[in-house]
Parts: sequence; C-alpha cells; structure tokens
Amino acid sequence: MSQASAFVPGHVTAFFSAHPHDDPERAGSRGGGIALSDGVTVTVREGSGLRLNGDAIDVGAVDGVLDALGVDARVDCETALPLGSGFGVSGAMALGTALAANAAFDCARSENDLVTLAHRAEVEAGTGLGDVVAQARGGVPLRLDPGAPAHGRMDGIPARSRVEYLTLGGLSTEAVLSGDTDALSRAGERALDRVRGTPTLSTFVTAAREFADGAGLMTDDLRAVVADVEDAGGRASMAMLGETAFAVGTGLSDAGYDPEVCAVHPAGAHLLD
Repeated sequence: MSQASAFVPGHVTAFFSAHPHDDPERAGSRGGGIALSDGVTVTVREGSGLRLNGDAIDVGAVDGVLDALGVDARVDCETALPLGSGFGVSGAMALGTALAANAAFDCARSENDLVTLAHRAEVEAGTGLGDVVAQARGGVPLRLDPGAPAHGRMDGIPARSRVEYLTLGGLSTEAVLSGDTDALSRAGERALDRVRGTPTLSTFVTAAREFADGAGLMTDDLRAVVADVEDAGGRASMAMLGETAFAVGTGLSDAGYDPEVCAVHPAGAHLLD
C-alpha cells in the first residue's frame, strides 16, 4: 500500500497533573478529558512535507513519528479544529501519522507500539503529555497513571453526550508545561480523585471547573463565558490548554453563544477505508 488515512478524535483535557520523567515513555499526565467527534483526518503517502488544511506546517511530534518508523512521507492533515486551542491537534497529527504510515509503508507495528512512539514524540516535542493515549482510547478517558500504554493505566466514564465549545484564542502548551506546574498538578490530583469517586459527566464538569480555578490559567474573557453559562443554569469549563470554553449538553447555547457542536466520540483513533 502506498497511501493510507486515519481519523483521530480531537481531545479536550478537562483537568490534569503533570508527571515528567527522563524516559519519555514514562512521562505523561494523570487526568480526564473528552474525545470529540470533531477530529483530524491524516493521510500519508510517498513524498515529503507536512500540510495542515493545505498549508505547509512544521510539527515536531510528526517528524518524531516518521523518524521512529524510519520512513519519509508526505503527510496531509485536515481538521476544523483550531491549532493551539486545547483540542490535542498536535497529538492527533502524531497518532494519525503513526497509524497511517504504518499501513502505507507496511511497518508491521502493533497498536500499542504506534501509540507509544506517537506519545514519545509529542512528549519530546513538548506539545503534550496525555492527548495521544486519550485519543487512542476515545470516549471520556481517565488517565490513572502517566505514560505510554506499557506504563499508563486508564479508565473512563461510560457516557455519551452532546459537546459544545467556543474558542477565544490559543495558549502555548509548551510554555505552561515547561514552567512551575506544582499548583496545577495538585489541583489536577484533587479533580481526578473526585471523579474517580463519582464517575459521572456531571461530577466531571464540576471537577473541571474547580480545576480551572485552582490551576490559575483562565483568562478574564474565558471566565466571563463560563460565568454566563452558570448564570443560565449550566456548567462549563476550560479546555487545557487553550482559551476555549467547553460544555456538555447545551450550556453555551443556553447562555446565548453560538458554539461549535459535536459529540463524545465513542471510539479511539482508527484507520479509514
């Protein structure tokens, strides 16, 4: 096969704690998120270069995946999700590249091998700690232990829902993760403990909102959007790491906003026919 495509769900991280490690396969995060039916389609074929929605782009995690597989390829990614706004687009591009390149170039790697090398590439690029493993699982994943599949233990909330999101701008994941994450991680641990005790979407969003406050990452504009949702009787929080508000159900719509609408994606990343 000289060409293959994969779909990877977008991923909104609702809360997390950072767990760096000298071994990128053991580094990662604990926390919870939502895999989205809005995602990234990645097509790999013979050639060179990386394009996102037709525009040339450099993404270190994608380069790392191709290097790990030992292939030169052209990678074309298509998505309606904005880059750098808390949707795990770089992780999706890395994981989609791993799946599609493995098929296109007959690399004969297993699923866990491909998730591992994509996770490793993103950690080394500094663009994420937990998106790849969550996107490989789908649903409403809970990352109980950090790291790639050989190390990271996972669970999930068995739920489906409409998901709304409103993007105001982007934040630098690399800048946040390279700074002092102690307070953020303490808030993330509290949120995960709460959700593990009561694994429902209602508790999940409440814990996410408390985490966003505890992590100290919400901008004034984003805080105003979340407050509007709460005033309208709903619940919303911040997508980590981006200036994006998300809500399950119709919270943003009920507050008078015009959000993008998708759903929980029940499956993880997969090859397309």
